[in-house]
Amino acid sequence: MKMHTRKIFGHTVSYTVLILIGIAFAVPALWLFFAAFDPTATLAIKLPEKWTLENFTFILQKDGMLRGFLNSLIIAGGTTVIIDVVSIMAAYPLSRYKSKAANNFSLGLLFLTSLPASAMMLSTYKLLIKFHQIDSIFGLIMVMSAGGTPYAIWMMRNFMNTVSVDLEEAAWIDGATKFQAITKVLLPLMLPGLITVTTYNFINAWGNFYLPFLMLMSADKFPASVNIYRLYDVHGLVMYGQVAAYSVLYIIPIFVLYHFSQDNMSQGFSMGGATKG
Repeated sequence: MKMHTRKIFGHTVSYTVLILIGIAFAVPALWLFFAAFDPTATLAIKLPEKWTLENFTFILQKDGMLRGFLNSLIIAGGTTVIIDVVSIMAAYPLSRYKSKAANNFSLGLLFLTSLPASAMMLSTYKLLIKFHQIDSIFGLIMVMSAGGTPYAIWMMRNFMNTVSVDLEEAAWIDGATKFQAITKVLLPLMLPGLITVTTYNFINAWGNFYLPFLMLMSADKFPASVNIYRLYDVHGLVMYGQVAAYSVLYIIPIFVLYHFSQDNMSQGFSMGGATKG
């Protein structure tokens, strides 16, 4: 009886904690949704007295806002493609040619992911000045790609480790080149892992505020993550409804991406790619 009571008490505590955590996440989301359709929104959560698309209309018509979303797509897409290509090329020898040096190099990559971007910003900034890439979307993409590549290589290597090299050797015997074996055998088999890495890097690049804010000077080059500060008045006045509407538009691409990739991401993480060493 005591054991049964303890079990019920334990379940009650666990579910209570989970419910509280759920509420903590739900409250900001509810405010965001209600405020986006409320022209008189404040910091308080309340149903709009009049549901309207006025906030969205303002955002879509404001100069530079739509351009900001396009810039974000270019920056995040370009960064993701570069990271994917480089990480596949770098992860392949680390996965297929086992050696102590390869393991040490992989651990070194993992260490690089722990370095804060601010610690390297001064040297990076000087390098960009030397190559005339300040206020350049291309320069920003290169810096963001360099920052995301070490962890992507680590993840990609571990995903590749889950695919037996015997399958590639069989393709070689059948006359396939190494490139054909990688593209037609290895990558299709590790597709969930590839999609996981791609989604992870796209989301990171899409939500990055720090680097674009420091590196870009022209308003027409700002991505959506930086453009949001233009909705704040110089005197501190905030139009909360417009900020909420902008935020809703800003997160839609992430929701769409996650919707189409969630099954593959679940399979990717089940492959052990994020934790296996």
